[in-house]
Amino acid sequence: MKRQQDIEQQARQAEQKPALYGADIDFAEFSDQQGEEQYLEQPALQLDEARKRSLEGIGIEVSGAGRSGTFLQTDHAVTHCQVQGNGLEIMSVDEALKCHDWLEEEYWWRAVAPDADKYTARAAVHQEHGYFIRALPGVKVEDPVQACMYISSEEVVQDVHNVIIVEEGAELHVITGCGTDPHVRKGMHIGISEFFVKKGGKLTFTMIHRWGEEVAVRPRTGVIVEEGGTYLSNYICLQRVKDIQMYPTTRLVGRGAVARLNSVIVAPEGAHMDIGGRVILEAPGVRGEIVARTLSTGGIIINRGHLLGKAPESKAHLECNGLILHPKGVIHAIPELEARTDNAELSHEAAVGKIAPEEIEYLMARGLNEDEATATIVRGFLNVDIEGLPETLVQEIDKAINEFSVNKGM
Repeated sequence: MKRQQDIEQQARQAEQKPALYGADIDFAEFSDQQGEEQYLEQPALQLDEARKRSLEGIGIEVSGAGRSGTFLQTDHAVTHCQVQGNGLEIMSVDEALKCHDWLEEEYWWRAVAPDADKYTARAAVHQEHGYFIRALPGVKVEDPVQACMYISSEEVVQDVHNVIIVEEGAELHVITGCGTDPHVRKGMHIGISEFFVKKGGKLTFTMIHRWGEEVAVRPRTGVIVEEGGTYLSNYICLQRVKDIQMYPTTRLVGRGAVARLNSVIVAPEGAHMDIGGRVILEAPGVRGEIVARTLSTGGIIINRGHLLGKAPESKAHLECNGLILHPKGVIHAIPELEARTDNAELSHEAAVGKIAPEEIEYLMARGLNEDEATATIVRGFLNVDIEGLPETLVQEIDKAINEFSVNKGM
């Protein structure tokens, strides 16, 4: 507890510290109060149809079918938690801190600094649950674990702290869906996530965001990958969100570690999305890759990427590609390469523009109309092919792509 007290004191000194990126959000616009949410023993039977559809739209199988476990948090309350796979722990992070005396000392706020900005500081002081997921040594969890951070109350602010540990030689896929009830327009989500991939472990982390139109979102993520470990990150956001800013940092600290960060981002009119990623190559022979596909149908996208080579024989590549389908659309691609050793191999490519007329004409000459040709090009550009997504979400993504691609304002 002494360390937690020190963390909170450190955070309070940074509560007014501005963020390095993104708009400054006034906490006074939001409320710490929430509606009452009951614990659900059987979500498939107890949830209403509107919320079921909303959860399915962010990758959550309400029945739990095809999942090794489920964690559901609504506003400030844990509303469902179940483990179905062996060699796996899933619980509230508050419960985990009580069960594992080593968690606070070895992992808590070790990958993200509590005083990084006002959002991390607020989460350190006001944190309400979050999930703890751990794959035990050597365990290869066959089916994905699903976790959901959900806002059901208007104007509520949700502060969570998540921890994932993949022990030595273990493998785990986590699908996390974050979103709001259909009736919720305004709110705020602050999510601290710390992931640790031990020697020879593998973590695939797929995040789907689907927020209300006036929701502000501030995820803060740190990942540490040890020798021979692999971290694969997939991020999908296809719906309007008022303001989101995230810049996860992955540190490859052990020889031969690998990280790949993939993003698929669509910004409708009225959305402001400042999204990026950083990979720090700290050990010999590590590999990193950041690939972003961005599509503006009238919104603003700031796409940042940073590769920092600090170790010999390290290699990494950064790719930022964007399509603009609306005259009001804006995409900023900001690739950054930084080498601090003479034999780190870093590369990047970036391209932003509209669909070339000759591409449309080529497909139309083969029997497609203009809308079908545009949809085909956009679908290939976004290339949403992520293992483990439920069929309902795949269909939802396909439907959204078709709607964006036939935007009459392009």
